[in-house]
Amino acid sequence: MPDRNQAALDFLLSRRSRPAKTLAPPVPDRAALEPILRAAARTPDHGKLEPWRFIVLERSALLRLAELASARGMSLGRSEDDIDKAHRQFADSYLAIAVIEVQKPSPKIPPVEQTYSAGAVCLALLNAALASGWGANWLSGWAAHDRGFVEAGLGLATDERIAGIIHIGTEKSAPPERPRPDLDAITTWVSE
Repeated sequence: MPDRNQAALDFLLSRRSRPAKTLAPPVPDRAALEPILRAAARTPDHGKLEPWRFIVLERSALLRLAELASARGMSLGRSEDDIDKAHRQFADSYLAIAVIEVQKPSPKIPPVEQTYSAGAVCLALLNAALASGWGANWLSGWAAHDRGFVEAGLGLATDERIAGIIHIGTEKSAPPERPRPDLDAITTWVSE
């Protein structure tokens, strides 16, 4: 039998994202955030392309993005609810990390595998924050997929996009457990 890391397995079997609206200060400082980012950067990456990067968004940047989301939503004719939700995602946050997918030209690694790697970075970042004792949540939303917003707000190049925004803070209230997938319904065993 292989060596078992029971603590890591127990964590993965019990991990639970914390709703972003329940996260408050204090938030990790740079020294506390560095091992979380380092853990996320250890994500599987075919061809060692590093098809992702991080943008750490501190409070003043999040407030600026909240205003931009409101202005951009109005210019796009989004509903008041859509605008309010995008605004609050940034205005109610105290620290977030945008994981930016950066497609790299490669004759061996197709773009879809680079996208998968960027998504894996989001999950690794979320889990590293949770394992470090912080509350964390992975969000995106319409603003994260709007070229005008990401170019004006984050300076993204045309070959970049947001894979996810991981909000991190101190949990104000514990969320209730939610139903989990029925493993038998989603698993097929193939023996031949």
